[in-house]
Amino acid sequence: MILAAMQAKRWFVSYALLAMGLLMLPAPLDAETVFKPIPTQYIAALGDPGATSGTGAALWGLWPMDPGPRGVELSSYETLRAEGGVAPAQWQFDGSDWWLEEHGLIMEQPDFPIPPGKYVVTGGRAITAILTIHPKNTDGVQHWELDRGATIHDVTHLRCRSARYTPASNNSCSPAKAQMTAFPVAPGGPMPPVEGCNKQDYQVLIVIGMAVDG
Repeated sequence: MILAAMQAKRWFVSYALLAMGLLMLPAPLDAETVFKPIPTQYIAALGDPGATSGTGAALWGLWPMDPGPRGVELSSYETLRAEGGVAPAQWQFDGSDWWLEEHGLIMEQPDFPIPPGKYVVTGGRAITAILTIHPKNTDGVQHWELDRGATIHDVTHLRCRSARYTPASNNSCSPAKAQMTAFPVAPGGPMPPVEGCNKQDYQVLIVIGMAVDG
């Protein structure tokens, strides 16, 4: 029941943000750019929270749908293993590269890399901005930039926390070693370490629209 309530609340927030976003979609950048509202998606981003542009977008991922309600409780990890790592939502758990969210749910991986394009993003607070993900250049570097002087922090949904866990050298990295007492994570706070794992925190950006050729 607790998990169901969390999921219902998360879905409500997603749809509420989408409804607000329909009223907040920015004006076209030019006559050939049209922005279309989409069902809420989520970006896993890396970078200086105060940056308005940068490189490294090749390391960013995209969840086409909210991974929270599709997650698996840490207490159900052994059941997940017994099912061959196939979650009830039909995604595949990878023991060498797995994710947790702020309530301690094991999440599916986002899709890597994030496709180039123009995304309307928000942190569910005061600012909505256009995030441009450029194609990789000839050196394999992928640039990103936010308009309106917005920073990554401005469009980060602070209540959504996420981290990627991979095995540390010569150690076993398992969700079974995660401490449930470390959850829920405070909005904007770091995700907890897990024994035997390297941890990479990601900022979560909410996507409410996409640019399409007009």
